[in-house]
Amino acid sequence: MRYDSCMPGTKPELFTLVCPCCQAELQVDPETRAVISHKEHEKPKMFSDLESAVTRFKGEAERREEAYRRSLSEHKDHAKVLDKKFDELFKKAQENPDEPPPRRDIDWD
Repeated sequence: MRYDSCMPGTKPELFTLVCPCCQAELQVDPETRAVISHKEHEKPKMFSDLESAVTRFKGEAERREEAYRRSLSEHKDHAKVLDKKFDELFKKAQENPDEPPPRRDIDWD
């Protein structure tokens, strides 16, 4: 629909759009196709009071420490897993010396 074909003497009204990225409300003039006004989206507060923020902050420190400990233990176990894989492949290579080596990921291309 073209807006210049409206009834003579009538002024087209502004329409409201909501930005899909930031959720801001934009008032657009259809005649000039310009943004006349905008209203930013108000984000809700993360914490209603200071005590809940402090409680959450302390909980995050414990969670980070637990994640670090878990990562450290996995890293220590990773070396054991690699050693076992190496020993198994070495044993297979000694049992079948004529067998070609296993293909690596980069060999498939």
